Amino acid sequence: MGKYFGTDGVRGVANVELDAMLAFKIGAAAAYVLTQERQQGGKAKLLIGKDTRISSDMLENALIAGICSVGADVEPLGVIPTPAIAYLTIKHKADAGIVISASHNSYEYNGIKIFAGSGYKLSDELEARIETLIDDIESVPKASHAAIGCVLKSKIDPVVEYTDHLAETIDGDLSGLRVAVDCANGASSTTITRLMRLMECKADYRFYEPDGININDGCGSTHLENLQARVRRGEFDLGVAFDGDADRCLIVDEKGEVLDGDRIMAVCAARMKQQGKLRGGAFVATVLSNMGLHAYAKKKGMRIECANVGDRYVLEMMLNKGYILGGEQSGHVIFLEYASTGDGQLTAVQFMHILKQSGRKCSEIAAEVVPWPQVMINVQVPNAEKKTIAERPEVAASIQQAQANLGEGRILVRASGTEALVRVMVEGIDADKVAAAAENVAEAIRKIVQ
Repeated sequence: MGKYFGTDGVRGVANVELDAMLAFKIGAAAAYVLTQERQQGGKAKLLIGKDTRISSDMLENALIAGICSVGADVEPLGVIPTPAIAYLTIKHKADAGIVISASHNSYEYNGIKIFAGSGYKLSDELEARIETLIDDIESVPKASHAAIGCVLKSKIDPVVEYTDHLAETIDGDLSGLRVAVDCANGASSTTITRLMRLMECKADYRFYEPDGININDGCGSTHLENLQARVRRGEFDLGVAFDGDADRCLIVDEKGEVLDGDRIMAVCAARMKQQGKLRGGAFVATVLSNMGLHAYAKKKGMRIECANVGDRYVLEMMLNKGYILGGEQSGHVIFLEYASTGDGQLTAVQFMHILKQSGRKCSEIAAEVVPWPQVMINVQVPNAEKKTIAERPEVAASIQQAQANLGEGRILVRASGTEALVRVMVEGIDADKVAAAAENVAEAIRKIVQ
């Protein structure tokens, strides 16, 4: 991670850590670097999309000003899911796509992430060049006269083009399925209704009326309680929940039980293997993936490669190893055959297609994947301390003692790539020992930072 770019772009409290001036500098620096990368010369063109946060308009306008100031053109696409920007960047051969979103975070946060023309996130080398220029913005040549960039009138209908693409990833439709949908008051509220109509799926929508401050507020993939209760009360085959920018999806079965990204991936991987589509007989998970997933994969004759946490690291391993499926427990799942990044609505479509074809209940097709008991505790730790906190003698001793008490299982302490948090993850056979170990390690960290 660099000074500004974390594992998922630049992120912070809007107008405090991420203000309009920083957004201007990011726009100018990124556009200048990308213009230099153009082999055919001429003006670079960037697409911009955003989620529903109150600060997204402010940051969008600042980014546009920065981009145009160095002579690049920009095409704003409005509120649209993150993966839609990645897809449309490729389809329309833009030099880059920018998304203004803080994903699953609450409304006061916002972020800026950039996709290259390939639809993949920028390389570490390009991010480093942009960061250097952000801190030396006066060295970036300003355009003048006819060279100033323009805000282009969009010829793209992002909702139609993106949802048509998602619908074309399966054969047939999803008619007969009844699904409860939670849009997190986020970007999926612009696309999901048309997608479900295309799929001929009977859907009931909640949390699809964003007001700028209600994104992820007690809803979405990080707050599944409402969706679970709704599925249990209603006549639904399943429930699906997205996060604020709809690049992740979690599923609730007809009994109201949660299927996390591990279990969703397992179901999809098994079907792909059955169809001869699982390249290399393997898929990519992360070091946080549940040991129950590994047991299931072994039983089904599949292999799992584990990447560091973060969808960019999952994707990097997929590309290096030639695999086409990968993801995280959080619900970021990458179907490389159809998308260059995690896509919550694509994940929902793929899973629901498997469900319909199976003729079984959602709980039944996921039943073979038996998760080990796992506890995750987030501890607030200042960004300056979070990377080294596990090395402190008090914490290291606590981890060693907790591991001894845990027996069969594992303890992982890692810094969040996007927030001032340290995540303590404990997994094992005995649920009570798992909970105790996690709390003991978390408490050791709290004592240091109090």
